[in-house]
Amino acid sequence: MFCKNCGAILPDNARFCTSCGAEISAAPAVSQTAASAAPPVAQGTSGSLVGYSNRIHDPAFAKYIKNTNRWSVIFAVVLAVVAVVGFFIAGASGVDGMENPEALFIGLGVGGMFLAIALFTILGRKHSRTWDGVVADKTVKKKTRNRGTGSDDDDYYVEYYTEYAVIIRDERGKTHRIVHEDNTTVFNYYQVGDRVRHHEGLNSYEKYDKSQDSIIFCNACGTLCDIHQDVCPRCKCPLLK
Repeated sequence: MFCKNCGAILPDNARFCTSCGAEISAAPAVSQTAASAAPPVAQGTSGSLVGYSNRIHDPAFAKYIKNTNRWSVIFAVVLAVVAVVGFFIAGASGVDGMENPEALFIGLGVGGMFLAIALFTILGRKHSRTWDGVVADKTVKKKTRNRGTGSDDDDYYVEYYTEYAVIIRDERGKTHRIVHEDNTTVFNYYQVGDRVRHHEGLNSYEKYDKSQDSIIFCNACGTLCDIHQDVCPRCKCPLLK
């Protein structure tokens, strides 16, 4: 169960929140007859907006992850080849004082970096896990950073932006952040106390209760969709509702 004060995940028999110390009111007892007569809790079947969707097992998601990994490798290989060839040509031409084989070695290093990034990204998807959590907090911060103009290393300007973050606490107490800059769409989509599920491979979040929502995000590609749509128009994966 969850603490109504701070959203922390607690054991079913907890009397006080281990995070904020708030007293947990006991739920009223339900008779066996009433429990058997009560309608079952929605489990996210087609047409339901309450519960985690069973559509996550649709083969379209496995196909999407496979294609995403494949394109990650292809893109990394192309960048690696361009880097190696580009630095080799620069070394052969003596551009910016570079000469071979030093320039070629730099190209091989840059190309290897692109391949390593793709490898770690794929491994990150493979080793991710499905877990349940709750939205514990939301923060808004005004921030600044220096942006170069590109004309001179010492020539830059100060950029102002707003960081909108959604803080999610998983069942082990670890926190995760969804951060966007100057965009409140995701920030407004989640409310403190919302139950969410992180899906392995996709590394995306699904809300348990979507009954009050007018929008829904595709858990595969992240496209913003209307809640009445059944399939993402971009990647063709089913929407989890």
